[in-house]
Amino acid sequence: MFTEDDLLPLSALQHLRFCERQCALIHVEGLWAENRLTVEGSHLHRKVHDGPDESRRDVRTVRGMPLRSLRLGLVGQSDAVEFHLRTDGDGGAPGVRLEGASGEWVPFPVEYKRGRPKRDRSDELQLCAQALCLEEMLGVPVPRGALFYGETRRRKDVELDGALRADTEETAARLHRLIASGVTPRAVREPKCESCSLLDLCLPEALDSGRSATRYLARALAALEPLPPADSSP
Repeated sequence: MFTEDDLLPLSALQHLRFCERQCALIHVEGLWAENRLTVEGSHLHRKVHDGPDESRRDVRTVRGMPLRSLRLGLVGQSDAVEFHLRTDGDGGAPGVRLEGASGEWVPFPVEYKRGRPKRDRSDELQLCAQALCLEEMLGVPVPRGALFYGETRRRKDVELDGALRADTEETAARLHRLIASGVTPRAVREPKCESCSLLDLCLPEALDSGRSATRYLARALAALEPLPPADSSP
C-alpha cells in the first residue's frame, strides 16, 4: 500500500506507455509543452468535466469524479462515471447505493479521447486504472467501461478482463519504479516522436542511442572555436 505522498497521476500511465523518456521528462524533470494535439485533448476534457451531472431513470452520470488507489499508488479524476441500475442480467454483481435513489447501481467509467481508437491497448489501460480506483473506493466490482473518441464520435465498450487488469497493475508498478529511480531514459528517435509535444525539449536527433554524446559535444564545441590567425608571411 502506498501513502498519500506516494500517489502518481493516472495520466502518467499513458505517458509511460507512449514513451518512457517522455514520462520521465514530465514526471521526473517537470517539463511540459503544448502542441495542437495536447490543446485539443485538454479542451475536450474540460468540456466533459464542466458538463452537468445527469440523471435518467436507469443511468446516473457524475462528471469529474476524484479517483484514488492506495494499492496502485495512483490519483486522478474521471471524465465521467455512469452508475447503471443493477438488473438480474448483471450476474449478481453487487452495486452501490446512491443518495435519493432506490436499488443498487453499478459503476461504469467513461474516458473521452480526442482522436480515434489506437492499435494498442493504452487507452483501455487508462480506463482500467480508473475502474480499479473505483473498485477500491466503492468496494464493488467494475466489470466494464467505455471509451468515447472525439474524431469518430463513437463509443467503444470495453470488457475489463483479467489480462487487462494484470497489464494495468504491472504498468503502475513500472511507473513507480521509473519515478523512484529519478533517471530519464536515453532518447531514441522513432516515428511517433513527430506527435510528441516535448519533441523540441527531448532532442532525440542529438541524443539518440546511435550517436556518441562525447562526439556530439566535441563537434559542438569545435564549431565555437575561433579560426586560426591568417598567415601574414609574404
